Amino acid sequence: MGRFINLAPLLLFSLSFCLFPETTSAQLRQNYYARSCPNVESIVRTAVAKKFKQTFVTVPATIRLFFHDCFVQGCDASVMIASSGGNKAEKDHPDNLSLAGDGFDTVIKAKAALDAVPSCRNKVSCADILALATRDVVALSGGPSYAVELGRLDGLNSTAGSVNGKLPQPSFNLNQLNWLFAANGLSQKDMIALSAAHTVGFSHCSQFSNRIYSFGRQNAVDPMMNRTYATQLQQMCPKNVDPTIAVNMDPNTPRKFDNVYFTNLQPRTRFYSRT
Repeated sequence: MGRFINLAPLLLFSLSFCLFPETTSAQLRQNYYARSCPNVESIVRTAVAKKFKQTFVTVPATIRLFFHDCFVQGCDASVMIASSGGNKAEKDHPDNLSLAGDGFDTVIKAKAALDAVPSCRNKVSCADILALATRDVVALSGGPSYAVELGRLDGLNSTAGSVNGKLPQPSFNLNQLNWLFAANGLSQKDMIALSAAHTVGFSHCSQFSNRIYSFGRQNAVDPMMNRTYATQLQQMCPKNVDPTIAVNMDPNTPRKFDNVYFTNLQPRTRFYSRT
């Protein structure tokens, strides 16, 4: 259990520098920046590793930020854009208010590291930086590394309304999850594989408190939840707990990207209902 402070409001003045996309689009490919910024991957990797050493929250925060970005308008970093004037941006939609500031900060620090290199300044999109950073935090936490094709453009528009119905909710059943992922061109197998990221994730108590305190008239605790685990969650998340308190989704190896999250599903030790 721990306290995770949302740093995003402190970063609003820094987010605008992400909006320097290339003037023309292109097919995604490796070595997209071979001429303009040949060391882009090593620069981003170094910046991400430095942030990772400061706090492990860098890992789940960056992964979740990438997911929330991609499922709304595609992987265009539009979730990074701050609200301005009369426009309420994606990042201020209720579904995104719990995005940890460390995810935003990871992209900002990597962008700053790139801009410190004259040939790279304003050449690499924040969309590509976020994709690379996500790959790097997975590897830093013990997961696999993989090649990332580059060439994404940064989105120029971001509205809170565009988030409606685009992100999975804790109460979603299997059919709802299948439909949502299919709408993004992903299969049920893809969905299960992507769920592995929960192994380094955390959840605020408010997201699952109904399952351990007010599930139904006959059962205050969801009967589908392991009773011992439910008692542990009640101890970590007492009623009226501070909303910034969060609990690891994998209580066994919370800082290792492994398959223990899936193992924990079998004895019904999971936060969210999946029917």
